[in-house]
Parts: sequence; structure tokens; C-alpha cells
Amino acid sequence: MNSPEEIATWRKAERTRLVEGRMALSSAEREAATTRIAEHLEALIGEPAGVVISAYWPFRGEPDLKPLLKRFQAAGAITALPMVVKKHHPLAFRAWKSGDRLERGVWNIPFPAEGREVIPDVTIAPVVGFDSSCFRLGYGGGFFDRTIAALPSMPRFFGVGYSIQEIPTIHPQRHDIPMYAVCTEAGIVRPACRCSRSS
Repeated sequence: MNSPEEIATWRKAERTRLVEGRMALSSAEREAATTRIAEHLEALIGEPAGVVISAYWPFRGEPDLKPLLKRFQAAGAITALPMVVKKHHPLAFRAWKSGDRLERGVWNIPFPAEGREVIPDVTIAPVVGFDSSCFRLGYGGGFFDRTIAALPSMPRFFGVGYSIQEIPTIHPQRHDIPMYAVCTEAGIVRPACRCSRSS
């Protein structure tokens, strides 16, 4: 599999398979896994006071990090959610805290209606799939890769997902940007090598 067309076809099939596998998890399984994922994220991020932390609104069985964001807010972090400005353009990040008004955007995903735009120090992105080098397979829009590349400085970029979403390789292309780490319920996957997994 070498051509961009072959890789695109393979990725489309993998997305379907991986999302179906994620959706097949019970709500109890997802909730228990998300608790562990949040613990790993807290350990990675450390003291959150004054840190701008962007996460996401959960979609199609993704880990629900809203309670974690609420804890970060209480500890003095500035929390934010991404919003799609335009197709094929970088995301914008708006400050958001629990209770702020939301509007529905692309794919009916909520985003802050009135928050000021911020530049994240930490960006947390959901994965459809990931590999041991911490390359992320997303939904195919390229939003996160495009956004990370366009930011004035590289934020700490963490992926979150379930251990069943790990695959041998996503067949990374030149535009793919590896994450600093991926948090699953099984532990933290770092890109240096598979032996760096911690729990």
C-alpha cells in the first residue's frame, strides 16, 4: 500500500471498523475507561493553574472529558473547545467553562457561543485510531493536523481513546503530526517505543 489513493481507501475502511468497535462498547465500559483515561491525563498535564487546556465535546462514543475539564477549571485552568471556522481551515479555540452557552456546529457538535478565542498550551484530541508512534487517525477532515501546524507554537498534543483503537500503523503521511502521548484506559502510550507504555 503505497499510493495516496490506496491509503485513503484503507483509512476510510479502518475508520468505519474502529468507530463501530467503539460504539459497541457498553456505556458502563466507556464510563470506566474514561475514568482511567482522565487519571492519566491529569498525571501528564500536572498543575493546571493558568494553563490553557483545549479538549472537545464527545461524539459517537468518544471518552467524555467534561467532568475532567470542570476539575481543571476549579483548579485555575482556562478551558476551551475547538470550533470549525471553515472547511479545509484550521480550528479556532474558544474559552469555555461548564454552564456557558453553546451553539451547534459541524456534525451538530456544540461549540462555545460567546467565549473569547485562545491559543491552547495543551490540546486534547479524540482518536478514531492510533499507532505506537502516536500518529492519530481522525475522521479524515485533517482539522487537528492543520491546526497544530498553524499555531504559533506547538502545544502539548495528547490523544485520548480506548485501547481497542490501537492499530499497527496508520500509514502516516507527510502532513500527519505525531501526538506527545495517547491516553487509554490501559495506560499512556508514548511515541518513543512500545516499551514506554505506562499504567
